[in-house]
Amino acid sequence: MFFCRITSRSSTMQGPPPATAPGMPYGSPQQVPGAYQVVTGFEENNKYELKNALGQRVYFAAEDTDCLTRNCCGPSRPFTMRITDNLGREVIRLHRPLRCSACCCPCCLQELEVQAPPGTIVGYVVQNWHVCLPKFTIQDEKRKDILKINGPCVVCRCCEDIHFEVMSLDETCPVGRISKQWTGMVREMFTDTDNFGISFPMDLDVKMKAVMIGACFLIDFMFFEHSGN
Repeated sequence: MFFCRITSRSSTMQGPPPATAPGMPYGSPQQVPGAYQVVTGFEENNKYELKNALGQRVYFAAEDTDCLTRNCCGPSRPFTMRITDNLGREVIRLHRPLRCSACCCPCCLQELEVQAPPGTIVGYVVQNWHVCLPKFTIQDEKRKDILKINGPCVVCRCCEDIHFEVMSLDETCPVGRISKQWTGMVREMFTDTDNFGISFPMDLDVKMKAVMIGACFLIDFMFFEHSGN
């Protein structure tokens, strides 16, 4: 079981640091590190760093939206996220169209497209309609359902982690987890920083691992970006 840790910070950080670790080729699942850390910012386009368990940067990600879209659409904004390796090569691209997330509009819910490499679709994260629970389906490139993600009824809790359970397609067997981790009262209230953790099976298809990382980005935007507006 792999574990991902995702941390968000202010976008005032400088550009990607010098390469300190090899990239994570999607053709070699065994080279996928056991942990990641993602650093995000909110003042401008979000920027992210993905680090492995040793603190070495694996990827650098940057949101690509214009100022008008960010200010008018807020956390619901469409975006393109470009993820590059330590050599600056774009290896993954995430595309989120403008959609509705309200339960009163089930025909136009959230969706995220994952390309790896850019131009080659490997899967989708699709929001499922539910009156009160956050629910998503992970699909492959042919729109075939692969996994389910079920979130809690309340996504704002004090002093405890918030878990989004990754389940088998029939929702009877837990497969992994995406967690918004509690980082302390001061940090939660007065900073833009968020921590996330992702766990998934070691033998999960490498394409689905990329889609699960995309799911974490979508969950962050949908439920935890409000403080950055």
